[in-house]
Amino acid sequence: MDSVLILLCLIAFLAGFVDAIVGGGGLIQTPAGLILMPQESVARVIGSLKIPSFAGTFFAAKQYLQKVKIPLNRLLLFSVLAFSSSYIGSFCLTKVSNHFMKPVIFIVLVLVAIYTFSKKDFGQKNKDNSKVFSTTTAIYICIALGFYDGFIGPGAGSLLVLAFISILGFDFLEANAHAKVVNLATNLGSITLFAMKGSIIWSVALPMAVCNAVGGVIGSKLAIAKGNQFIRTVFLIVIIGTLCRLGYDVFLH
Repeated sequence: MDSVLILLCLIAFLAGFVDAIVGGGGLIQTPAGLILMPQESVARVIGSLKIPSFAGTFFAAKQYLQKVKIPLNRLLLFSVLAFSSSYIGSFCLTKVSNHFMKPVIFIVLVLVAIYTFSKKDFGQKNKDNSKVFSTTTAIYICIALGFYDGFIGPGAGSLLVLAFISILGFDFLEANAHAKVVNLATNLGSITLFAMKGSIIWSVALPMAVCNAVGGVIGSKLAIAKGNQFIRTVFLIVIIGTLCRLGYDVFLH
């Protein structure tokens, strides 16, 4: 088990690093957890991996919030909505299969990849935020993607970044800051449910959490230093990775 735990910790570091830059760390961490802990139920693996995800997102969010100022009332509103909808999504996951949604998400991500690749200025600069930002629209985004993260999961952070750029007019840096806050709340919503059900292996979750947090700090510092073009490149890579993962689930699994 020691060698497995060391490998999981290394994977957690990489997941935290990638997730801090543009989201999608679960694409690295979740399959690895399922492969390396085959004796555990899927619920216990997923529940355990939510702890390192939360830790990495927490420290990444802290870095972004030093650079991007988000109004406190907006921060609290987004967090409460995302927490609640993620909790409901995770509850639904314990009751019904989510496989029927994966083909739909696959098609959406294909369109996202094409759009981001073809639109070179996507997320490179802020639009006139006072004209674009809508609290009502932001509420819908937090509820919908919070539920998605609790119920389905892969690529939720990347979809949040996309929504905040394309719908609310943020650049990549601002979108990342908002996405990290929302993602923090969605992780906490899922953790609350899984903890209540006793579906967390703490001896695995806590060491992974430390490594994910270190990756999150390093990744967020790099993203802030390198700026929007760097984040856009990583965003495309993560979207393609999400497509490969979902494509496998939809067509081959």
